[in-house]
Amino acid sequence: MERIVENLMYSLRWLLAPIYLGLSLAVMLLGIKFFQELFHAIPLIFTMPEVDLILLTLTLIDIALVGGLLVMVMLSGYENFVSTLNISGDTEKLAWLGKIDSGGLKNKVAASIVAISSIHLLKVFMNAENTSVEKIKWYVIIHLTFVGSAFAMGYLDKLTRKSAND
Repeated sequence: MERIVENLMYSLRWLLAPIYLGLSLAVMLLGIKFFQELFHAIPLIFTMPEVDLILLTLTLIDIALVGGLLVMVMLSGYENFVSTLNISGDTEKLAWLGKIDSGGLKNKVAASIVAISSIHLLKVFMNAENTSVEKIKWYVIIHLTFVGSAFAMGYLDKLTRKSAND
């Protein structure tokens, strides 16, 4: 009976595969949004104030960072929790693929969230004259919470890796 339950649980990991496939659709949607923002700005480029161009650029960077985060979670998560990716030899393979365990993935996600939060905070600062001091304060508090959480997760990961090697 125990063996049947264990085999069933192990087989159910494949329920994650459609979720990772859904993340690939989210990457496509981000790509569409990226180019929508870009094409919307092209006719306005000569009349657009510099601050608006910088805000647009930060928005595009933000979309790119979220897309990269999705790809990292999608591929690493699939490989760590579902099945090894069998990529043919003539296809370029990402250098980090197959080298990120779930702990490393967690730390990379946390670092990506901090980077994305930094971009959002910079956008708020660039538009500070249109944002209340109270709202800016909450953005800073939230960002510092992300930074602290990422630091704590990295430190705990370092401690657990060190104790595992001892």
